[in-house]
Amino acid sequence: MKLHREAPDPLYLQLKASIVSDITSRRYNTNQRLPSERELALRFKVSRMTVRQALLELAREGTIYTRTGKGTFVAEPKIDQQLRALTGFSQDVRARGNKPTSRVLKAKVIPSPSDVAIALRLTPNAEVIQLSRLRVADGKPLALETAYLPFALFPNLLNHNFANESLYAVLENEYKVVLTQAEQTIEAALAEPDEIKLLKLDPPAAVLRIQRLTLTSDGIPVEYVLSAYRGDRYKFRSNLQAR
Repeated sequence: MKLHREAPDPLYLQLKASIVSDITSRRYNTNQRLPSERELALRFKVSRMTVRQALLELAREGTIYTRTGKGTFVAEPKIDQQLRALTGFSQDVRARGNKPTSRVLKAKVIPSPSDVAIALRLTPNAEVIQLSRLRVADGKPLALETAYLPFALFPNLLNHNFANESLYAVLENEYKVVLTQAEQTIEAALAEPDEIKLLKLDPPAAVLRIQRLTLTSDGIPVEYVLSAYRGDRYKFRSNLQAR
């Protein structure tokens, strides 16, 4: 692709578009090293400053990443997660044609922390099930998730192996609980040391923290979840309509 100095878009945006086109057409594959700034400058007949600006834009968007002393590489495509339906991790992963698995980090009954008791409308210190899992797709860690559920409602829940089973499927099939609505917030944050280790991130790294309260059709809260999703792998999308 030839860059046009008379075109309305600045040269760095034209260069950025050209690199994206090369990645999309698989001229450069995932985790493949891109040509150096010097090589790109010579190829497109632009300054290294123009190349650097294009690469910075691509890095900010998560299209590429750098390794100190090794160069710039093509990042894995971000997962475009729609926020239109109430689904679980396993269901989302299978819908994309991938295989979900989990590593159970904690599965026990504990006195409810104050924020959990408030969210689930429980009395202070009421027993809750704590289920913490590392969520994985095709062998790649994508999220850390800790779910809290009222023990009184689901006394035999921990008899299941949630390394392979879907929590939502168990709730629906065994307890006849259908989750129909949720209140959810998402915010960006720096990953904590344990998150960096489990999610195999290079520090400093960003995660998307998700807090979700899931309810039945009767408005009864049955699940309070705190999650950390890899910021380099996910983007969340929602459709908005004017009133």
